[in-house]
Amino acid sequence: MRIRWYGQAAVLLTSDEGMRVFLDPWGEIPAEMLALRRERMPDFRFDYAPIEGVEADLLLVTHEHFDHAAVEVIGGEPHVIRSTAGTFETPIGEVVGIASEHDEVAGTQRGPNTIFAFTLDGLRVAHFGDFGQAELRPAQRDALGDIDVVFLPVGGGPTVGGESAAAVVRELSPRLVVALHYGNDAVSFLGPPEPFLEALGAPRVERLETSEAEAVPLLGERGAPTVALFAPPL
Repeated sequence: MRIRWYGQAAVLLTSDEGMRVFLDPWGEIPAEMLALRRERMPDFRFDYAPIEGVEADLLLVTHEHFDHAAVEVIGGEPHVIRSTAGTFETPIGEVVGIASEHDEVAGTQRGPNTIFAFTLDGLRVAHFGDFGQAELRPAQRDALGDIDVVFLPVGGGPTVGGESAAAVVRELSPRLVVALHYGNDAVSFLGPPEPFLEALGAPRVERLETSEAEAVPLLGERGAPTVALFAPPL
């Protein structure tokens, strides 16, 4: 399984057989929203390279915010599951969507969020979108099952970060954590990954020089996962 990060929570996963799964594509920031954010934060930056020329067989959207739900930027004729919990048959097999929230107050501030779990190339994958709950509920944990690779927001603010993100990792005990949705050279309005790394105390942190890599060489062990920080696509 090859992983390519497009910034925020946008990820393309490509199986050894060429099946393509895209999650949470972002698009152009609406002009009114951009003006408001720059008024509140003069140094506001969202400078990831545009998502262009990408096709997928399966497109998953965790929630309906502009930086996660720009399905129009993905080409091909993908099977689309959009902001919906349930169990679905897809081109890659079964996908489970698990209802969660974007905040710590039952979704009343930022709305719902879907965690997606599926298997690709024998690896059990979970993508947490903009998960913002204080912790996983038991039913959510049971629905996820054993996870090998977790894509998790770690920058705090509107999502988990620091200790709350580390607690999710300890709960799941995956082999690989791919950090998403954090402040870096492209983004100024999210926190850095360091508080999460310090809280987790991961024995292996890979700061990659590119925005894509094969998953298998990055795998750690359960209880001692690798944390991968992909290079921001600029």
